[in-house]
Amino acid sequence: MRKKAVLFAVWLILLGYKTASAQSNGDLSLLIPNLYGPKGLIVNSEATLPNGQTHSAHFNSSFESDFSQFNTSLATQLLALPLPSPASGFTYSFDPSLGVFTRTTQSFGPILTERAETIGKKKFTLGFSFQRFDFDSIEGIPMNNVPAVFTHDDAALLMGRQDVISTSTRIEAKVDQFTFFSTVGLTDRLDLSVAVPVIKTELNLSSHAILQRIGTVDPKIHFFSNGEPGNPNYYGNEKTFTSSGSAKGIGDVVVRLKGTLAKWEHSGLAVGMDFRAPTGDEKNLLGSGAVGVKPFVAYSYSFKRISPHVNIGYQWNGKSVLAGDVANDVKAHLPNQFLYVVGADFGLARWLTLAADILGQRVIDAPRLLPVTFTALTGGGTWPNVTFETSSYTLTNGAIGLKVNPGGKLLLNFNVLLKLDNGGLRDKITPLVGIAYTF
Repeated sequence: MRKKAVLFAVWLILLGYKTASAQSNGDLSLLIPNLYGPKGLIVNSEATLPNGQTHSAHFNSSFESDFSQFNTSLATQLLALPLPSPASGFTYSFDPSLGVFTRTTQSFGPILTERAETIGKKKFTLGFSFQRFDFDSIEGIPMNNVPAVFTHDDAALLMGRQDVISTSTRIEAKVDQFTFFSTVGLTDRLDLSVAVPVIKTELNLSSHAILQRIGTVDPKIHFFSNGEPGNPNYYGNEKTFTSSGSAKGIGDVVVRLKGTLAKWEHSGLAVGMDFRAPTGDEKNLLGSGAVGVKPFVAYSYSFKRISPHVNIGYQWNGKSVLAGDVANDVKAHLPNQFLYVVGADFGLARWLTLAADILGQRVIDAPRLLPVTFTALTGGGTWPNVTFETSSYTLTNGAIGLKVNPGGKLLLNFNVLLKLDNGGLRDKITPLVGIAYTF
């Protein structure tokens, strides 16, 4: 009865949160493509060409169209977020000589990764964790200063077309992830786990644009209008564009099967499979928008208080609009990933475990942006810029944390995820707190 009451309470919380979180401030995935308006970065002009036609001030950049790949980067990050291990810190095996279940290890196991042991037949674990991601860089470029340069149509024809617009964009991207998870021991060697993330995503954009007059001096040829005509500052060389939004709701639900393939005196080998359902609203950056399958292998060795472990897996992903064109609802393949973990957990005391891991992932054929320098025509100056390409890259994180048993079968988890390189969309330090109970 107690199990059912707890599960029912969790279900009510999830249902209520999903209902309360159904509203958002528009589709977050469209904020960057529409940052300067639906028609792009508009620059006014009151100049008249020699043939009597009005000059059209068209400035273009791959920033708006290609930087929508930020959505792909965020989706890739969301599906690669290391969920807390849904397995219990308490692992058991049946001792036929005593006729009871006994603890198999002193350590409570890793926090973000897997070990070979299962929790034991008919054992049940229920838990919750919270992680906060405050992304501060993308491909090593600070998120508070992403540069882009817009050039005029047919700039090579000169005659004032050498003018460019330099921009500096501040992107604040924050993700709060609340994860409810449970594990049940189907047999002594087979576990079934479910992880339900509830995600809140917030995106704030601010882009400052400056008209760099390389080929013109007349303020009426190219300008940003400020206020109404007649305003002394109507013909402006600078303008700031802003956009923001937030959304919250259920993310992509993950179901995991893990079975112990082999057991030796001090070690074990397990194989598992994660199935990810695209239950999160991808257009509001709450989920990946694609089905995912991840087979993995987990090996662990237990010697006294030390338990090293190794995980290897491969994440196959389906198609999502976040990898294609959100505005036109065109889907493309989300990048696949090769994942690996090396780590160990240390039983410092019967009630305390220290867990440390190196987590790596190789993102295959993914959209990336690279810093470059833009050089204007006729020696007009240089400005920082970004360009875009498709290639593979590696993300490496370190993790260190504590698992505390204050009493009974209750575990408290405390962990920090640390950025060790600059690939992809990253957060320097990601904290995690969690709680789990085994019945």
